[in-house]
Amino acid sequence: MADLSRLSFNQMTAGKASLGDVVKACVKHNVGWIGPWRHAVGVNPQAAAQLIRSAGLKVSSLCRGGMFPAATAEERRRRIEDNLRAIDEAAAIGTDLLVLVNGPAPGRDIDGARQMVVDGIAAVAGHAAQSGVRLGVEPLHPMFAADRSVVVTMGEANEIAARFPAGQVGLVVDVYHIWWDPQVYAEIAKAGDRIFAFHVSDWIVPTPDFLMGRGMMGDGVIELQRLRGAAERAGYKGPIEVEIFNEALWARPADEIVGLVAERFQEFV
Repeated sequence: MADLSRLSFNQMTAGKASLGDVVKACVKHNVGWIGPWRHAVGVNPQAAAQLIRSAGLKVSSLCRGGMFPAATAEERRRRIEDNLRAIDEAAAIGTDLLVLVNGPAPGRDIDGARQMVVDGIAAVAGHAAQSGVRLGVEPLHPMFAADRSVVVTMGEANEIAARFPAGQVGLVVDVYHIWWDPQVYAEIAKAGDRIFAFHVSDWIVPTPDFLMGRGMMGDGVIELQRLRGAAERAGYKGPIEVEIFNEALWARPADEIVGLVAERFQEFV
């Protein structure tokens, strides 16, 4: 069997399956890492941590923080408070990485919203460092600029991360979002040890849905192994997280999904 030691299963790849079901499936298929989401961790991250640890799994990241831009100072303050809670949840569940999905502009001022992202990270970075949690800025595909993130390229994410200490703020490199970028390999090399996570899926042609149309590795056009090689040459040696949003995939049992992910990971990643 090919090496699965770096494979991490992002919980959303199993859609609405419970954290417990995903943990059981990971154990069955020799997947040693898991990437939970905050809604599944709930109000008791210690219990979720115990569930994961007792199964012998490690936590690659917690998703998600971010969403800093907002129309009013009060709403921005509340979002910063939510990110402080997310940092505490990440530490409690046993990971040193909180993924930041950075949010859309509240109006038409996209440059102003990007500054709100920087200001938001600055407001929580100290607490994250004290908690032993790194912050990973995830650039999203430009099609999400209006509703999910004003940070849409590796270049922008590198510029934001460079404002902070290298060990505290870095990048989440998700191939679904960055594969198209003509500068992607130069920006991966530039990121270097600021690459905190590497996420894989595939881009299906035609794309059935922008949000829910990610493909299983091998079903699309992304040069997965080339991108992985670039990240590793830049110094990334951590877990490789499979994150797929796809309603057809979510209709399957968690056990079947994890098994398929393990097979495709070995063949295509």
